Amino acid sequence: MSAQDQPLIEARTIEKAFRATQALRGVSVAIGPGEVVAITGPSGSGKSTLLHCLAGILRPDSGEVRYAGRRIDTLDETERTLLRREHFGILFQFGGLVPELAAAENVALPLLLARHGREESMTAARSWLERLGVAECAGLRPGEMSAGQLQRVAVARALVTRPRVLFADEPTGALDTVSGEEVLALLLYAAREQGSTLVLVTHDNQIAAYADGEIFLRDGRAASEEGARSGVRP
Repeated sequence: MSAQDQPLIEARTIEKAFRATQALRGVSVAIGPGEVVAITGPSGSGKSTLLHCLAGILRPDSGEVRYAGRRIDTLDETERTLLRREHFGILFQFGGLVPELAAAENVALPLLLARHGREESMTAARSWLERLGVAECAGLRPGEMSAGQLQRVAVARALVTRPRVLFADEPTGALDTVSGEEVLALLLYAAREQGSTLVLVTHDNQIAAYADGEIFLRDGRAASEEGARSGVRP
């Protein structure tokens, strides 16, 4: 197998429990560079838990998680935070914006945390807001924006660092159908334009249809859906 064929993100028989609840039961997946992969399955099947383990937010109880060949589940919290800051973008269902900051400041925040200059960071933030059609929101705080505007700003914040991998947990779950489709289209376009790998959790089959491959979970176990092209290993 050539270096180009190597998975960018890989989980090997990972398990994760929350007290008496077994969320993941020996899940193995492999996702290649530049792929768009949907994690799907019934409510409570372990979708978000898998995404959080792949992103280094959670540590699995057993098994391995690797990024670019490097094992990340054994890193300490500081190392995993730095990894996420430098390589990953993360988008949650409700955006997770800082309520005290205006939209442009929220988008610039990852760059500022990475010690980029304020002027450079704010310029990049405004550029992304314009690309995502919410330039008029630059000076507004989260409480002054609609749900669709909030999620577009959150997409801008996730992409402003040009992450190698973008993780999205139900990115359109809090939106109406029209707004959800618009945000998804922008998310897919931006990810493909800059060559980011996109891993998204969704319960919506129409959204999953846009992906290159699908990881279907049921009761904490992964199985390939018919026609899926993801690197799921049963």
